Amino acid sequence: MRINPRQLPQNLKQGLAPVYLVSGDEPLLVQECCDSIRAAARQQGFGERELLHAEANFDWGQLLASAGSMSLFAEKKVIEVRLPNGKPGDKGSKALQEFARVAGEDLLLLLVLPRLDRSQLNSKWVKALDQRGVLLQVWPVDTQEMPRWIHQRLRAAGLDAEPEAIQILAERVEGNLLAARQEIDKLKLLSDDNLITADTMRHAVASSARYDVFGLIDRALAGDAENAVRTLQGLRAEGVEPPVVLWAIAREIRSLLDIGEKLDQGQPINRLVRIQKRQPLVQSALSRLHRRQLEGLLLRARAVDSAIKGSRDQDPWAGLLELTINLSGRRSL
Repeated sequence: MRINPRQLPQNLKQGLAPVYLVSGDEPLLVQECCDSIRAAARQQGFGERELLHAEANFDWGQLLASAGSMSLFAEKKVIEVRLPNGKPGDKGSKALQEFARVAGEDLLLLLVLPRLDRSQLNSKWVKALDQRGVLLQVWPVDTQEMPRWIHQRLRAAGLDAEPEAIQILAERVEGNLLAARQEIDKLKLLSDDNLITADTMRHAVASSARYDVFGLIDRALAGDAENAVRTLQGLRAEGVEPPVVLWAIAREIRSLLDIGEKLDQGQPINRLVRIQKRQPLVQSALSRLHRRQLEGLLLRARAVDSAIKGSRDQDPWAGLLELTINLSGRRSL
């Protein structure tokens, strides 16, 4: 069964499936979907949870071994597998298909991975998991949907807002859902009567981080490593969460890979980068960073994501510093 995040609450009310495959590149929505599945599992008596990170050289035998090692004190078990590159390989594909056969009322698989392309959706392992459970595809919130999404989140937080206020916030966060959630949390503290006016929103936006995340990206694209690092340090000092910064950097790296490929195919820069003032920044970055370097940066971004989630012994801010320096075209120590 294939569903979207809006359908998940109702789906969970109908009972748990033995397999959940959560696919998407929007970290906030992926996290919230996984939280809902875990909460439903706890309510159904799944008292044990094991987390596996299927990165490079992962031993897929661990997955089947985990399935066979139930705790004496827990009748039901959730096995959560994080697959950062979305490609399990031949061994992983066989292990996942085998797991799909053994998953059931006492054993639940939660597989979390990036957005799947068409060939992956048609692979044997995805079809096997889909037949046994739920494939949850998480799509980013586009520019047109963003005001409606913000309004829903405000209402869920017990707030309401003038249309102009919602538009101001939508333009401020530029599609970053984690940043939008942070702003809404702050608005709960600023609001006296639960109605957010345009003036209140302007004040909240103006008093938010002086070191803007998107300013960090522009300075890095321009090759201004010194000011990019200073901006990163300012973001940290002002309490901006690492996932917000990582989201912006990773999105820019993926965008550069896509734009670089289309430029090689002969497409014009003004069609690929609509905002004219950003065209020189993108061209500057692509003149310094080749495809292989950008792919390497994307792998490092995934390592930082693992550090943020606590599965890697690394300071996330140290990883973000390295990414910022490298995106600026400098080598890190």
